[in-house]
Amino acid sequence: MKHLTTEEIEAGLDYVIESSKDNGVLELIIRRPKEDEREVLETGELDAVKGLIGDVWLTDDGNVEAQIAIMNSRIIALLAQDRERWKLAGDQLYINLDLSEENLPAGTRLETGSAILEVTPKPHNGCKKFVERFGLDAMKFVNSPVGKQLHLRGIYARVVKSGAIRQGDAVRKV
Repeated sequence: MKHLTTEEIEAGLDYVIESSKDNGVLELIIRRPKEDEREVLETGELDAVKGLIGDVWLTDDGNVEAQIAIMNSRIIALLAQDRERWKLAGDQLYINLDLSEENLPAGTRLETGSAILEVTPKPHNGCKKFVERFGLDAMKFVNSPVGKQLHLRGIYARVVKSGAIRQGDAVRKV
């Protein structure tokens, strides 16, 4: 699959910026049972101690600041160009919601299903695998000043109230 150029990414940015500010939708749930393995889930269980049940996060590094990785579904749709490739980004939740610093600063709480998440201050940056899967221009763009302000690579959150989640659930700021 051809990687997008910076110009192609910039051309699609307005669509990403138009994401809902307050009421979004949980578009996709991905569990990572082992490194480089991905499972698409219709439903999942978020746990305040274990994160997404069955996900490698707990054995990975266990940093509660990075318990749940969230990416805007519109930016991953642009970069991946095919919904089957969304899971390659490595995040667990893909949400159609404005993840920008202005809209979701650290400490903001999000409710989805019966769970509540809290945005953490830990930066979420692209890595070597992100470059391999989506291209150098994509990584440079999501890590650019505008990309960081809009949190185009995503955000991290921790689970503050355990609960069940399902694809299609509403996501709202609380």
